[in-house]
Amino acid sequence: MAIVLLPGSLIALFPGTARRHVVEGGTVGAVIVALDRSVPGLRDRLVEAGPRLRPHINVFVDGQPADLATNVPPEATIHVLPAVSGG
Repeated sequence: MAIVLLPGSLIALFPGTARRHVVEGGTVGAVIVALDRSVPGLRDRLVEAGPRLRPHINVFVDGQPADLATNVPPEATIHVLPAVSGG
């Protein structure tokens, strides 16, 4: 089971949602689908048509950049981070 850590900016959109989730999934895409079961609407905030991750969302599996097809090993740590921009 993977540990998924969500950013505060995303948690704020889903009151009562925990920052840390433990879910099963063989790929990042499967993990997001599993998360969406416990936090309905979360997938829509992370994934756009294609399907692919939204441009402003970054996902890291054990510290490595990932996309929806990236394999998720058992006991992986997945960070979901919004892109940061500014000047």
